[in-house]
Amino acid sequence: MDFFEAQDQARRLTARLILLLIVAVVGLVAVAVLVVAVAMALLDGGQAGADPLDRALDPVLLGSVAIGVLAVVGLGSLTRHIQLKAGGATVAEALGGRLINAGTRDGDEQRLLNVVEEMAIASGMPVPLVYVLEEPAINAFAAGHSPRDAVIGVTRGAIQVLDRDELQGVVAHEFSHILHGDMRLNMRLVALLSGILLIGLVGRMLLRGTAGRGAVRSSRRGNGQIVMLGAGLALMIVGSVGSLCGNLIKAAVSRQREFLADASAVQYTRHPDGLARALKRLAAHTHGSELGAVQAAEFSHLYFGRGLPGLSGLTATHPPLTTRIERLQPGWDGSLPEPRPVNGQPATGAQQPGAAPGAAGLAGAASAHTGSARSGGPAGLAQRVGQLRPEDLVRARQALAGIDARLLDAAHDPYAARALVYGILMGVDPTSRQRQRQALVTQALPEVLGELDRLAEPLEEITPGQRLPLIELTLPILQSLSTAQYARFRACLVCLMEEEAQPGALQWSLHRLLTVGIEGARHRRYRKRHLYQVDAAAGRLLSSLAKAGEVEEQEARDAFRAAVAELPITPDFVAVPASPDELDRAVEHLQQLTDEERLQLLTAMGRCVSHDGRISAREAELLRAVAWSLGCPLPATATD
Repeated sequence: MDFFEAQDQARRLTARLILLLIVAVVGLVAVAVLVVAVAMALLDGGQAGADPLDRALDPVLLGSVAIGVLAVVGLGSLTRHIQLKAGGATVAEALGGRLINAGTRDGDEQRLLNVVEEMAIASGMPVPLVYVLEEPAINAFAAGHSPRDAVIGVTRGAIQVLDRDELQGVVAHEFSHILHGDMRLNMRLVALLSGILLIGLVGRMLLRGTAGRGAVRSSRRGNGQIVMLGAGLALMIVGSVGSLCGNLIKAAVSRQREFLADASAVQYTRHPDGLARALKRLAAHTHGSELGAVQAAEFSHLYFGRGLPGLSGLTATHPPLTTRIERLQPGWDGSLPEPRPVNGQPATGAQQPGAAPGAAGLAGAASAHTGSARSGGPAGLAQRVGQLRPEDLVRARQALAGIDARLLDAAHDPYAARALVYGILMGVDPTSRQRQRQALVTQALPEVLGELDRLAEPLEEITPGQRLPLIELTLPILQSLSTAQYARFRACLVCLMEEEAQPGALQWSLHRLLTVGIEGARHRRYRKRHLYQVDAAAGRLLSSLAKAGEVEEQEARDAFRAAVAELPITPDFVAVPASPDELDRAVEHLQQLTDEERLQLLTAMGRCVSHDGRISAREAELLRAVAWSLGCPLPATATD
């Protein structure tokens, strides 16, 4: 399943989910009305002169009950949606997660961060925030509305018990949920079902309140308390039915997506044994996958393992572990490994938890698939969007290994990360750099300027291809800046761009990746467009790409014509260099293209930068950064 097909399937599931929710709510309204009618008939039947049937079928009463149920569901879902709007961090914190400090000294946490960073850089996605849940169970989850606000959560049991290959399989499983749109689907599911689950809570509150005031005795003086008692009883029953409906809907949506995530994790790593061993460790683990957080049930469909006891059959959000293992290892004999303690002690066996496999070993695994590793030139870029392969992990690991350790350390420090970004975005022209440095003196914090001076030597040694991964590594730490700190940081970025004599396309693309990665894209009304409607924007973007890789204008024009030949439109070449604001507006228009036409544009972009017969490291960096801005994450080897 390709990237956009998986996204489409997730959208279709969302539509089905909304339909199921509507059906469930209609059913719950009917049950509530029926229960209130029966309750009123029984409670009013003992009063002299009362007609139980007339009272039970009072349209005002029954209409009020129906409206009340709809209001509870609607307000509950809306409230939860607003609470979850902040992104995956809300889920992680609700489950008791703690954000892992990028400079952590804990070996288990550092190993987890390394695995997540490698996976993100390999896949062409922003590095997500990583949370640890201090629970002995083996479990993990991905949460968020988009890759920008995604988080990965992993339990202490998982990072202590699983070795690196096993942990990588689990993280790859969670990245699949991000790439395939499951994460956004799961967040919507939480919000939509919150209203249904709220009904039972309201019912319990009404029953407690009316019982405390002696509802039946006071009914001799009026029927207000009887109505409250009947409504409370109805909502209690409806709440129980609603909880069952919610579990059935979650299970129906979740189970098949778990199979897809397992299969994708194997595709990403080409190492089914790693994920299979992780599942076996989970099956043998003393604490299983069960989480103790109060809100664990609400997010049960997000987890790597089921997370809760007792869910089975139609209400099971996850397939049985044995079934998942057998799909990965058809010849499995049912044996399980000896349980490992959750105490941080090294595990026995050939590979210890925390031991990283050598790059040579991964390269060997990747070489077996060299035939499928090639992108097939510009025309093959469309097939590589969101399709992570083992060779991409090798490339990411090699890229990180080739970066000066001082820069890697800087990417994980709040002050040094800002200095690192400034150094990367400062132009190569000496005059521009001098003006940019002076602008930073008036805008940046002294501590950041000190870090910039300290990093001057390794910054000068950055090679093409290293800027993009370094920018990606800084995103988690920059997202944690306070409002005041980020405002100053943003002002410095603006000054750097303003003081650049000729800001290039690469500088613009990295600047955009930073700001969108931290702030998110500008909200636009969702409306699909076609290339003929945004031909000027396409022409401006392709012209900038052509001029970024070519020195002579005629060569840039030739590259532009080669790119346009891949499109059903004929935009004009824009000779005047585009400003960053113009490129931002162009990308915002192009983001609204249909999936098919975005892929056509991506192919044209590839044709543009490879017109001279090769794609340089600088051009590959630019192409991946722009593709990310268009919502088309390109893996590390896609531009080979």
